[in-house]
Amino acid sequence: MKKMLANWRTSSWLASSSLDTRYALIEACLIGLLSALAAVLLKQGINWLGGWRVQTANLVGAKLVLPLMGLVMGTLSGVVIQLLSPGAAGGGIPQVKAALAKYPIVLDLRTALVKTLATILVVGAGFTVGRRGPTVHIGAALGAQVSRWIPNSPTNRRQMIAAGAAAGLAASFNTPIAGVLFVVEELMRDISGLTLETAIAASFTGAVVSRIFSTTDIHVPLAVIDSTRQGSFAIPEIPFYIFLGISAGILGGVFNRSIIQGMKFSRGLPFPIPLRIGLAGLISGTVIAWLPPFFQDNAGLRELLIAGQFSWQTTAVVFVAQFCLTILAYSSGAPGGLFAPALVLGSALGYLVGIGEVALINSESPYTFAFAGMGAFFTAVVRVPITAIVIIFEMTADFNLVLPLMITCAIAYIVAESVSQGSLYEHLLEASGIELTEENPQNDFMSQLTADDVMESRVETLPSNLPLSDLVKAMSRSHHRGFPVVEDGRLVGIITQSDISSDSKATNAVTNAVLLKDIMTPQPISVCPDTSLADVLYLLDRYQLSRLPVTEGSKLLGIITRSDIIKAEAKQLNCDHQPQARFEPSYLVYQSRSPATGRGRILLPLANPEHTDALLTIAGAIALEHQYEIECLRIICVPNHIYPAQAEVETGSERQLMQQLETWGKASKIKVHTQIRIATDVSEAILETIAREHIDLLIMGWKGKSSSLDSIFSNIVDSLIQQAPCDLMLVKLGSAAHAFPQQLHLRHKWLIPTTGGDRINKLLTILPALANLSRIPPKIQLCQVSKPDKSPHFTPDFTQAAALLNSTMSCPIMPLLIPAYSVSQAIIELTQRRKYGLVVLGASNEGLLQNVVKGNIPEAIAHNANSTVIIFRSSAK
Repeated sequence: MKKMLANWRTSSWLASSSLDTRYALIEACLIGLLSALAAVLLKQGINWLGGWRVQTANLVGAKLVLPLMGLVMGTLSGVVIQLLSPGAAGGGIPQVKAALAKYPIVLDLRTALVKTLATILVVGAGFTVGRRGPTVHIGAALGAQVSRWIPNSPTNRRQMIAAGAAAGLAASFNTPIAGVLFVVEELMRDISGLTLETAIAASFTGAVVSRIFSTTDIHVPLAVIDSTRQGSFAIPEIPFYIFLGISAGILGGVFNRSIIQGMKFSRGLPFPIPLRIGLAGLISGTVIAWLPPFFQDNAGLRELLIAGQFSWQTTAVVFVAQFCLTILAYSSGAPGGLFAPALVLGSALGYLVGIGEVALINSESPYTFAFAGMGAFFTAVVRVPITAIVIIFEMTADFNLVLPLMITCAIAYIVAESVSQGSLYEHLLEASGIELTEENPQNDFMSQLTADDVMESRVETLPSNLPLSDLVKAMSRSHHRGFPVVEDGRLVGIITQSDISSDSKATNAVTNAVLLKDIMTPQPISVCPDTSLADVLYLLDRYQLSRLPVTEGSKLLGIITRSDIIKAEAKQLNCDHQPQARFEPSYLVYQSRSPATGRGRILLPLANPEHTDALLTIAGAIALEHQYEIECLRIICVPNHIYPAQAEVETGSERQLMQQLETWGKASKIKVHTQIRIATDVSEAILETIAREHIDLLIMGWKGKSSSLDSIFSNIVDSLIQQAPCDLMLVKLGSAAHAFPQQLHLRHKWLIPTTGGDRINKLLTILPALANLSRIPPKIQLCQVSKPDKSPHFTPDFTQAAALLNSTMSCPIMPLLIPAYSVSQAIIELTQRRKYGLVVLGASNEGLLQNVVKGNIPEAIAHNANSTVIIFRSSAK
């Protein structure tokens, strides 16, 4: 059972599922459930401790019990925070904002548990702070913890934290819509699909669970919400709503400034946080003990204010006392929020304005003003007007309150921004040395780059039926420590040196009886080309892997290793990763697709109709040899001032050509894809297609001469030589009657000038396929040019290259040594004298353009020879 669980945790299915947004929604629901249960625990704990405090105060005496309870419980709360989780101090929302901005803020299960216990002690002891802010903090901490327990993409972890915060607010207020809006408006300021989806799922789950456990805490009495006490709105009341919004904005701005100054003053005191919170509890308890008894229950206080149970004098006292005591409690670092105090202050302020309105125009009740004041003051403090409106509406389900709320909240926001600009939570973070910017916190290269940008597309692979003895030899020859295993072009497994070491018994046995597929890791974890680099690093780290195959379906596109990521990061740190200048993207006007069952893909741009048949013959031979697909591309170029998508062009002849190519592909049993693009720059359009279609080999026709003085081959070809990430094959078709691929029924003579070494290995990717076109195997002249003043002999590299060709090609190989000072002149004279049908030139690793400049593969050879010339540049490093 334990082994099955371990295999499940490391399975490729679970790894790929962790990057799937569908599973992120399931995880968000789980986070909503846990956040709601935490809200239930928090509320029940506060109710029990608060009830015991009030009962004890009635029995023993409030003047003794309340100050003592504030001192003891506040100090105990501070001790718990200081010893177990210092990050649990304060309201919690600033910490959540910093964590979502990718600051190293601790959010885990310990934080959630400590925050729950400390908040119960503080709010239950009578501090004038609320439990909704801590509930948001607890939900976010649970979201972060769940994202560690359950495999999940690191790019989704911010959404999981935000989902937990939304669920916490939804469960505490029973306002799921407001929970989502608070995430969008204050925490994330992001309306992307995943953010909304996870926040909605978590908020809905949290609200449902809160209703099941009857934790709805609206605190609006039935006498207030019955049909006779519904909100009202009349035109004469508008000036009073404007005045209420202005008053709430001014007082809310002063409230925020006072909290910031109080926080700075408190941190400057030479006391540890337990003593600071304890002193604040002592002062709060003493003040509350001298106030009327109804002040001992903060939740009931808001209920009485909304119901209009107090005179204006008592309401004013409530406002002043709540205003000052909240600043005192919050500034001490006590774990409590500002949501509930802001609503109490807003209801008191709204009730006072409502009483004035009743006295002046004799309206029915200040009921509407109390709720409008709640939304206005909440907006002035938290700066989330939309969330404030929705919270009050969801609490009351009274449509008549919407217009008064919109007026007061909008005015309160504008006025508060004038008094104290910016979010209170951001100011609190700045006081702690954390400055948030308006930039997207995800704007880093790990999220911008994808596996396709960093992967190595030239991959050494091994067949699944390889004997173990040959596997050991292959690994000893290569500097790689692991290889993808392919079968019929499909990725079926991965093999590493550790797999061989773990199978030492099989190694000591008859090694030929053990095949690679017997010891490989089947169904390896892989990623798609568009997987972000952050997700790739997450999978490498979580499953302790050193490499990840990049696949499209089961087709292997490349491989990405830890060293590839380190190189990408080093480039970023050294500012080497510079964005390339981009032209307007090309516009696709026609496309046909065949089943993508090939092992690779050839891109064949078609520009000259006269050369189409010959190029298609060459591309088809290579496609059949390697089981590749062919992507036929026709580009219609338009002037730079015309946007490709808006260009009006005639594509009738191009479409007819593409349909003929599709018919040819079916007859030749080659998978042929076709597309027609409109572009302002041909080379950019080809590079765009290479990236989109994951091209392995680019075959291009070339007329054999440059079109401008400042280019070596041509502007388009030079650009592709420098930037194309795939193999490149330039074909200059010969004008002679014996030029390849004409007269394939006769025996051709080929010339391959080379110095040996690695170049022949690269040419072997195309030579066998080209040789199969001829009915009679061609004669291949392997040529070495050396200076006349040196002793005439073949170099060891050349001899090794000739031996390799003899063992690989089923045609005669004839070495030829030519003494000459000019390599290009010697090859040109040789091709004209002996009538070679094909000249094949291989480029070195230094790059084709550099070799041309140095004279190793000059343009003069292709320009002056009347034979077909193929210049092949491999992308293998």
